[in-house]
Amino acid sequence: MPDSQSERALILFFRLAMAWTFLYAASHQVFVPGWSVAGFLNSTKTFHGLFSQFTGPAIAPILTFLVGYGHLLIGLSLLVGLMVRVSAVFGILLMLLYWTAHMDFPYISNTNNFLLDEHIVYAGVLLLLIMKHAGHVWGLDSWAENSRIVQDHPGLKPLVS
Repeated sequence: MPDSQSERALILFFRLAMAWTFLYAASHQVFVPGWSVAGFLNSTKTFHGLFSQFTGPAIAPILTFLVGYGHLLIGLSLLVGLMVRVSAVFGILLMLLYWTAHMDFPYISNTNNFLLDEHIVYAGVLLLLIMKHAGHVWGLDSWAENSRIVQDHPGLKPLVS
């Protein structure tokens, strides 16, 4: 747990900023009719052979659902500070996936981003949130860790500690 008030405020800021990032993405993916991962995955360059396999009519609707609602759940988790360790891990995996999907090696999305872009920075921020137990900083993880259900089922403790 961070000691200083300014460090706690900065951790809260980063947790809420990442929550906004995921919730804003979800607002376009879940609440806009017709959005699909197929359009995005069909335009990949460096790993096109890999990503284009997920654009077929059998898998694209499933992935579209998982991506949209995954963003929504990660964003909500970060917003309220509940199960931050779990949601941040999934967020890191998504960011690394997007990083490779945007890649036109050695550039990422455009010639201004040589090997690195915002997805790697976001992944780093999410990793920091895990390391700093960000769900315990004005979040529900500390409440959940002390709840009766977690006390009775110690296997749940890693989800919120």
